[in-house]
Amino acid sequence: MGIKLDELLTIVFTLFAVIDIVGSIPLLIAMKEKTGAIKSLNVTLISGGLMILFLFLGKPFLQLLGLDVKSFAVGGSIVIFLLGLEMVLGHEIFKGDKNAQSGAVVPIAFPIIAGSGTLTTIMSLKANFEEAYILGGILVNLIIVFIVLKSLNFIERMLGPGGLLAVRKFFGVILLAIAVKIFSSNIGALKR
Repeated sequence: MGIKLDELLTIVFTLFAVIDIVGSIPLLIAMKEKTGAIKSLNVTLISGGLMILFLFLGKPFLQLLGLDVKSFAVGGSIVIFLLGLEMVLGHEIFKGDKNAQSGAVVPIAFPIIAGSGTLTTIMSLKANFEEAYILGGILVNLIIVFIVLKSLNFIERMLGPGGLLAVRKFFGVILLAIAVKIFSSNIGALKR
């Protein structure tokens, strides 16, 4: 039995769209300015660990905590909303922590890269695809994430201050819209 390339590509592109690392560039640059540095390898490994953990243990873990996927998505959407608000208004909500290690976990590794949308998507993909293909899709996306994180200084120089500000505000609005969509599509299930 050969590799089903079409299935792997479907998973890779689905996760790429949900992770949206390219759309997160302005936010990542803003986080880099606050923390002083982003440890690309640490962020990539922590994000990958969360995704792989969720691939194999997602549902049981949430059930153990007494949570469901909908609650998880609503919580993640609130954090994403606050990040988007910060980008649009230019006011600091998440106070800068000069400890780059803590900045790697929240909010970069979670929820920007391995957020509720990504983790929910990974669990949803299990219904249609083999775990080996999903794992392959995760690994391809982690390589892309690492390359983008390593290139932040170059991207920042290429855009310049004015371009960066415009892109940051634009993607801030996009983040707000994504947060509202995630929130509104999951909040109804919480009213019991």
